[in-house]
Amino acid sequence: MEQQATDIIVATRAALAQASALAVQYSFSIMGALVLLVLGWFLSRILHRWALTGLSHVRGIDATLAHFFANILRYAVLILVFVTVLGQFGVQTASIIAALGAAGLAIGLALQGTLQNIAAGIMLLVLRPFRVGEYIETKDVSGTITEVGLFATELKTSDGLYRLAPNSTLWNTPVTNFSRERTRKHDLKVKVANDRDIDDEIDRLLTIAREDSTIESVPAPQVFVDSLEESSAILTLRYWVSTPQWFKTTREMNRRVRIAFGQKLAGPEPDAAPAE
Repeated sequence: MEQQATDIIVATRAALAQASALAVQYSFSIMGALVLLVLGWFLSRILHRWALTGLSHVRGIDATLAHFFANILRYAVLILVFVTVLGQFGVQTASIIAALGAAGLAIGLALQGTLQNIAAGIMLLVLRPFRVGEYIETKDVSGTITEVGLFATELKTSDGLYRLAPNSTLWNTPVTNFSRERTRKHDLKVKVANDRDIDDEIDRLLTIAREDSTIESVPAPQVFVDSLEESSAILTLRYWVSTPQWFKTTREMNRRVRIAFGQKLAGPEPDAAPAE
């Protein structure tokens, strides 16, 4: 009995000693992990702020894109800190990194369409084929840009409707931007009978164009004989207008020429564009 009691006491002391050693060892690991987590958290916030401030001062970097890259940097730091903390407790970080890579690949395959829109959104924000407030037209969509996001672009149509277009549809198709250039050309065609003096009609068209203050003087308006028909000639009045005034000016010129010549204009109406 005495021997058994002695063995129990010895085993208890050994267990307590081992528990104390483990407690000391893991207490340092826990304290180190907490310190790493706190430092990593503050470091990620500081780097996020620095990256956001730095990218905001780079010309051509959109605010949405700056936030996106800054958030990527922040979460990358947090993931690195988390893996390092697990390493403090003897966890095999190589297997964790491999698992994260496999999970990322699986998520990427599952969200292939979404990632395609994100990639297209980044390219649209970097290259800026259009900006907020500009009117664009593609094969499938047209309207004034109200917001360019990472996933989709918001537009307002010329008749006041809201439209949401995935970025991939805008990146993989030709885009016509009606608002990007400062000035825009318009050709106005007029049919003149053969019994009329061509030079007088050319002067009349030039006078009408020069009387409009919204028409650019450089390049100057010009009139030329576009084509000849059996009983008439087609004159083309070519002029340039500032882009914001283009829609209003072309309609006004149609009205004034129609009144001056007392006939229907030749050729199609001006290209579609939003009313300013």
